[in-house]
Amino acid sequence: MAGLLLLLPLALTAAVLTWLVGLLHSLLGPNSLAGWIFASLGYPFSANPGLAYVFGALVLFVAIGLLGLAARAGLQGPLQRLTDRSLRRIPLVGSVYNVAARFVGLLDQQPGADIGAMSPVWCFFGGPGGAAVLGLAPSPEPIAIDGKGYYGVLVPTAPVPFGGALLYVPVEWVRPADIGVDKLTAIYVSMGITPPPAPRPPR
Repeated sequence: MAGLLLLLPLALTAAVLTWLVGLLHSLLGPNSLAGWIFASLGYPFSANPGLAYVFGALVLFVAIGLLGLAARAGLQGPLQRLTDRSLRRIPLVGSVYNVAARFVGLLDQQPGADIGAMSPVWCFFGGPGGAAVLGLAPSPEPIAIDGKGYYGVLVPTAPVPFGGALLYVPVEWVRPADIGVDKLTAIYVSMGITPPPAPRPPR
């Protein structure tokens, strides 16, 4: 048992890394849509499919690096405003982009990010004593659905907290969680091994 407990953290780390590598390969590998785009960018440099994929990935990484240099040179504001004006006007896409931009701003801790508006919350499905779910409220203001108040709550996935579901939960089922976004992210990344704090009792 002592040897098993000694090896268990290493085995869990290897399992999580293997899962992440498999996920990245399915999303960015040569047989994925992103891989097809990489290969299309690299075919002018090589007719070999493997080399075309590598060259295409390098071209994309260089383009991202140049975009980062442009942002650091003072163009981040104009580029951000151009993107915001273009995407936020599209129905549905604009709503998804708005939530994603605010969540990324929180993780990046950028000056001016709407940190005060988004906060971790506990959701008790079925009311007090029901299933407790730790989520992130994008706005402190409830919305009315059929005359009843609901909070929009983002429920991330583990161990990659950048996906999940947006749920509208009755106001009486939601309580503030006395943690920051970084702690919430650590809980989901650790797949629950990092314990969350106990929910505070209702006032």
